[in-house]
Order: sequence, then C-alpha cells, then structure tokens
Amino acid sequence: MSKLGELQVGAKLDEIVLSPVSRLDLIKYAGASGDYNPIHTIDDEAKKLGLPGVIAHGMWTMGNLAKLFTSYYEEGFLQDYSIRFKDMVFLDDVITLKAELTEKEENKVKFSVAAINKRGKEVLKGSAVFALYE
Repeated sequence: MSKLGELQVGAKLDEIVLSPVSRLDLIKYAGASGDYNPIHTIDDEAKKLGLPGVIAHGMWTMGNLAKLFTSYYEEGFLQDYSIRFKDMVFLDDVITLKAELTEKEENKVKFSVAAINKRGKEVLKGSAVFALYE
C-alpha cells in the first residue's frame, strides 16, 4: 500500500465493496445515530410515502465512504469531507466506494469520492481533503 503523500494526481485508492445493505445494518445505524425515521426500518411506512421499501440513511452511506481512508490514519486525518446525495440506497444494494486523487498541495491531498450502487448509478458524490502529518 502506497502512502497518500507519495501518490500522484489521478491515482485511485483501492475500492471497497460493502456487503449487501441489510435491515439490521439500518436498525443498528438508527440506534447509533438517533435517526429513527421509520422510512429507514419499516417497509409499510416507506411505502406510505411512495417508496418501494425502506431506504438507507444518507449518513450511513456517507459514513461508510470514509472507510476509504481508514488505513491511512497513521499518516494524517480526514480534514474536510463534503458530499452530495444523488440517489437512494435500498436493501440488498451492494455499494462500491471509490476515491481518486485530484489535487496535492503542501501537506494536503484532495480526493473526488463516490459511492456507486450495484446498477452502476452514483448514489453519493463529493470530495475529501486528507491532511498529512508533517
């Protein structure tokens, strides 16, 4: 594994493929986050709002995306993280997490980040700035 500071613009971090989204994942996240909106855990409630079934919390997806940087925390820390939710994540979706280095300046490396569902559609897109220890 390369060090982040040694990577060149255009380099991609190793993709992470999450296990299929389960109802238990969403129930656990609801408990951890305090977001008990029933569209995330109860099919009938989600369907009342016109959804095909429960959807994952957007922040669940965003939190998972930060896993791309877990193995680099000895080198620095995630200083800034900005995303846009683009689509919904459903039960049994398999999400692929991606990051590509877009800029380097002094002790900071900036990445374009995305989460892609099993149908190849972006569900989340954004950027992350990783600050390297000097």
